[in-house]
Amino acid sequence: MSSIIEASSTEWFSSEQRDFVLINGDAIQNLRLIAKETSAHLVFADPPYFLSNDGITCVSGKMVSVNKGQWDKIESVEAMHKFNHEWLNATRNVLDSDGSIVVSGTHHVIHSIGFALQQLRYKLLNELTWEKPAPPPNLSCRYFTHSTETLLWAAKTVTSKHTFNYQVMKELNGGKQMKTVWKMNPPLKSEKKFGKHPTQKPVELLERIILASTSPGDLIIDPFVGSGTTGIAAAKTGRKFIGIDSNESYLQLAKLRYLDTVAQPLLI
Repeated sequence: MSSIIEASSTEWFSSEQRDFVLINGDAIQNLRLIAKETSAHLVFADPPYFLSNDGITCVSGKMVSVNKGQWDKIESVEAMHKFNHEWLNATRNVLDSDGSIVVSGTHHVIHSIGFALQQLRYKLLNELTWEKPAPPPNLSCRYFTHSTETLLWAAKTVTSKHTFNYQVMKELNGGKQMKTVWKMNPPLKSEKKFGKHPTQKPVELLERIILASTSPGDLIIDPFVGSGTTGIAAAKTGRKFIGIDSNESYLQLAKLRYLDTVAQPLLI
């Protein structure tokens, strides 16, 4: 695979073939820089959900704080939507003409994401639901137990000829058309052996998204890379990858996971 981006001062790690690159810094600023050098066929983004409001949740049977860090806090709904609009606009400029984007989120943020996508003239393709078989209980007993996350899939424009590997998805689904509700377990213990991220996604989820919407050799960008799950799935399926994060500890986790993955066989 050829180089996907020129080396820059913000580049934090790259593979020997320069087909897996991690960048340390602000997502919006670096998306604007990347747009001048290369273009992606898919962006997967798991942006902040802004859930850190001093509440509580249940993890492994224990009551814990929902606070994840300063990156997960914001002062108002208006500020949240402004942020979502800005990074989605920067993302639109980094996609090739037939590219698409998948954004994951809970109800706290996904409606803002959907509205911003429409404002920016993306073409909404599907609303996918990731169903978690054994979600943590609702400790307050005042709401239904949260057991899903939503993923919005959108093409760059209404004229984009987006990739959809229909036959691959049908084969994965036992010969039947793939539906929009995907029942999958959370990340396996083996996916957290170097550490974990508070909103880490299972590799299986990202593999399915990538296999559905890209071809081998395509470039995928993740502007909020976290523990690097998108990059791991990209490497396992023969795609190129650029990941951005402002937190070096998460980049270190993504790097360790990548180095542990590269010796594994491709899923193609």
